Amino acid sequence: MRKKRFFGGIALLVLSAAGGGLATASSEHEHDVLVPAEPTMIDFVDPATVDGLGTRTLGGDEGESAGRYVNLTYPQLPRAPRLNTALRGEAERVLRGFRDATRFDAPRPHPELNMDWQLTAASGEIVGVRLRTGESLGDGWSNSTRTLWYDRKTGQATGSTGLLAGQSALYDLTRLVRSRLAERGTPTAAYELTGDQFDSMAFNHDGDLVVEFDDCQVGPCSLGRVAVAVPARQVKPLLSPTGRTAQRAVRTAAEQASPTVPKTVPTSSPEAASNQAGSVDCAATKCVALTFDDGPGPATPRLLDTLRAEKARATFFAIGINAAARPDLVRRMSAEGHLVANHTWAHRDLSQLPTSKIADALGRTQDTITATIGERPTLMRAPYGAVSEDVTDVAGEMGLAIVGWDVDAGDGRVDDAKAITDRVTGQVRAGSIVLMHNVNKTIVDAVPDIVKRLRGKGYTFVTVPELYGTAGMQAGRLYRSGSESTSHRPQT
Repeated sequence: MRKKRFFGGIALLVLSAAGGGLATASSEHEHDVLVPAEPTMIDFVDPATVDGLGTRTLGGDEGESAGRYVNLTYPQLPRAPRLNTALRGEAERVLRGFRDATRFDAPRPHPELNMDWQLTAASGEIVGVRLRTGESLGDGWSNSTRTLWYDRKTGQATGSTGLLAGQSALYDLTRLVRSRLAERGTPTAAYELTGDQFDSMAFNHDGDLVVEFDDCQVGPCSLGRVAVAVPARQVKPLLSPTGRTAQRAVRTAAEQASPTVPKTVPTSSPEAASNQAGSVDCAATKCVALTFDDGPGPATPRLLDTLRAEKARATFFAIGINAAARPDLVRRMSAEGHLVANHTWAHRDLSQLPTSKIADALGRTQDTITATIGERPTLMRAPYGAVSEDVTDVAGEMGLAIVGWDVDAGDGRVDDAKAITDRVTGQVRAGSIVLMHNVNKTIVDAVPDIVKRLRGKGYTFVTVPELYGTAGMQAGRLYRSGSESTSHRPQT
């Protein structure tokens, strides 16, 4: 593995080991909030520094057909088979529980399940993955976390309690945590503190063990997430060999971390400026815009190979967390003439978020893509196509036009490449915007035939802005197809 960089950190509601008071933080993007009263944070390893790391997506756009929104993303790491199996198993367990809970009479707005992830450690000896799950069943949003660890020496994957030297150590840690909660006045008297709640633990840069609890788990829901930092000197006797390895790895990485900002890598391909309309006159040519959501993912390299062989350009709406994990694929998209656009950080339903969180989900992705390809996106697509007035307002302020679609390939619901090809080629009209997902193997199987059949009908493949010609696209406006171009042209 290459030398690790760190990004962000989470400012939790922490009981300071040094005697500080309580501090609160946002439950949505904790690592963007610094709490002066409590400096204890968990630093996350930049996934782009881990060779061979990839991402997987489970659930996808279930959308209207299932009455719920589901998107679970988790990493897959090289030379860690048991960890990869455990991560997928956890995602599948969470998804099963959500589907069971929303099987009948789904409430409105849509129930939603979302999972993203961070690396709490990544070295030649140890890997830690923090899975963060958010869920809404129609009565508010709740968060939970689970941190899994992989010891490369033993080849074993374990939950967070694997950091501890058995049940007696867990008992002692439980006593320490309960005592600190009581000392600081956290109203936990009505809540039971049990060992199975210690499922998300990681080390901060000082080697303190941060024990993180889910919303409403050990205190009133109004507290949000609660965590306790147990000092390194107190936790050291309680650690297993895996725990000691993890603590040492995090401390070492913190000492070696470089504060330098990742260098912007401008693209060298002139075709990468395809967000500048005019290379194709779609007023005189039958144009279609193929768009791919949710990547980069494991199927993306083969899709890019196909598009390059067919000399077809497309628009990729990238998930920020996936773009951060695979900047090489994002750079390849740009260098091969495709347009890279914004699909938010973690695929949350933006229409249910306040404006501050909408801006955060878009802004972090903007920064990630810009730092990767040297060009700032001008387009965004809302997950599930869910657009509210707040979404349009924030997008407008950020200089982003909003892209919908008029042809849905249905690749999230149909596992049949021929059926998908027939559906797309049968519905495309001049100016169509086609929705597909480049984390889906089936759509990659279908793309060669889609391209050949559409080309046989006289279509030219362009990026979305080229559909709108010299009129361009206006920030904060929603565009569903090029045939709507006249109704969306800026007023003069």
